Amino acid sequence: MFDLEGYTIQLVPPHEGGRNIVYSCEKEGHESLILRISFMPDRSRKDYMAELEYVRYLYDHDASVSNVVKSNKGRLLEEIVHDEHTFYISLFVKAKGKLLVENHYQYREGVPISEYYYNCGKVLGKMHQESKSYTPVNSRYQFLERYNTEKIASLIPEAFPLLKEKMTELLQTAKQLDLSQETFGMIHFDFNDGNYSIDYDTGQITVFDFDNSCFGWYMLDLASIWTNGVGWIQFEPDADKRRQFMDDYFQTVLAGYTSETEVSEAMLENLPLFIQLNLLENILDMFEVMQHNEQEAEEDDELLAYLIKCMEEDIPYKGFFHELYSPEAPFEYEMK
Repeated sequence: MFDLEGYTIQLVPPHEGGRNIVYSCEKEGHESLILRISFMPDRSRKDYMAELEYVRYLYDHDASVSNVVKSNKGRLLEEIVHDEHTFYISLFVKAKGKLLVENHYQYREGVPISEYYYNCGKVLGKMHQESKSYTPVNSRYQFLERYNTEKIASLIPEAFPLLKEKMTELLQTAKQLDLSQETFGMIHFDFNDGNYSIDYDTGQITVFDFDNSCFGWYMLDLASIWTNGVGWIQFEPDADKRRQFMDDYFQTVLAGYTSETEVSEAMLENLPLFIQLNLLENILDMFEVMQHNEQEAEEDDELLAYLIKCMEEDIPYKGFFHELYSPEAPFEYEMK
């Protein structure tokens, strides 16, 4: 299907919560490639086509993303049916550089890390700017279509009535938010340092893994960047110093972001709300994984307990400046 004869093909070790089987494909004198096999039944051919068309659109409009490679038949997506199960196959150019974690969270030698913060914002801003004029052939879901009261009822156990109530209230608030072309469009919705590579020669960031992409508020991606930043200062015991760092960090991100696209003050003022919406998605995803694996919420699942506490008690900014937070055990809470 993809002319991979002569390539060395190796399984990429899976990570917790991963949805696909992924292989690296290497051949001397050729671009490195990533082969993805998707098999879970909760997504349709249209869902995958919508993702791949969006990635191709971004690449064609000079956004820094890993391009989709067409098959020998000129298709973005191929499929194989085996034992009445459909496997969806797609191929991508491997992003240049490496993950931050692969470099032990060290940035480029001799370069201030503020360059990285700025570039994160700039790359995301370019993607959002192009999304503002994007008209899909195949369309992904909208945020409020996927995250709704029915999903809450089906995933959150009866033992968490307050959590259900707070999630429902949060979604009602979200329904009042602006849905204009300037604020709402296709987003990555999983923008974190596990889903982009850094070219350590230039600092260029290349984004991949649009598996969660959907139509949502651009601020959801910016809220993800804010949340990503806590890792740089999470062991600092002084909450005021953590707050000052996060303010400076996010201003640098926004400087990069606004070099490519605009964001209104009104939307920025809603940052705590969008962080909370991301937490809602995180919590629902955790319960969904447990449901698939037929697990109950474990008493020692301290991250889930922490997120639930933030949601139930309306604690903003993922509790990062709240007495709930402990730098000795970041984002952990013992479930009673």
